[in-house]
Amino acid sequence: MKMLILTSSGSFITANNVDDFLPKKITDCKIAYIITASRKVDDTSYIDRHRQKMNELNFSYTEIDIAGKNEDALKKALDGHDIVMVEGGNTFYLLKAVRESGFENVIKDLIEKDIVYIGSSAGSYIACPSIIMATWSNQGFDRCGITDYTAMNLVPFLIKAHYTPDMKAILDEKVKDLHYPMRVLNDNQAILVRDGEVQLLGGSDEIII
Repeated sequence: MKMLILTSSGSFITANNVDDFLPKKITDCKIAYIITASRKVDDTSYIDRHRQKMNELNFSYTEIDIAGKNEDALKKALDGHDIVMVEGGNTFYLLKAVRESGFENVIKDLIEKDIVYIGSSAGSYIACPSIIMATWSNQGFDRCGITDYTAMNLVPFLIKAHYTPDMKAILDEKVKDLHYPMRVLNDNQAILVRDGEVQLLGGSDEIII
C-alpha cells in the first residue's frame, strides 16, 4: 500500500492519533526523521519542540541529514525503517539536497515497498510536482541557487502550508497561474494519500481557494 501523510506542521502527527491510518501503531514503527531542511533556518526551536514531543510519546526515531550523502548511503541509512518523516524548514535547501543525494530515487523505491512517507511543510512541498509555493513566503530563506522548482512529484497536486485567513487574497491571485491543483492546509490539517485516494485529515473543513 502506497501511503503518504502530508502535513502543514509536524505537530499534527504528535497531536493526533494517526494509528488508524498506519499499517501499525506509530510507537511500533521505526522512523527515519529527516532534519535537513532545518540546517538553513535561523530558528530551529520547532525541531526541539517536535523532538521533545516524540520523546514523550516514545517514538522510535533516528535523525538523518540527507545532505552530502549519495544513493547508496541513503539506502543504508533508511534501511529497516517503517516511516520516513521529512521535517520542514528551508524548502530550497531541502530540494537541493534531494537532487544532489538521489533521495528522490530512493524514496520512490521505498514507497513502492510500503514505507510510509510523512512530510511536514517543506517535507510536504518537495512531495509535490513543484515547490513554487515556497516562493510566496516572505521569510527570506536562502534559495541556495534553486531556480528550477521541479520537485519529486509523489502527488499530483501542490500544497500550501501554514494557511491563515489573511493569505486568501494573495492565494486567489497565485492560483490563476498554477498548472496543478492546489490543496491548502492550516497547521491542524493534513492530507492522507493512500493508493491514490486523497483524504483530508483534521477537524475543520477543507480550505477552498
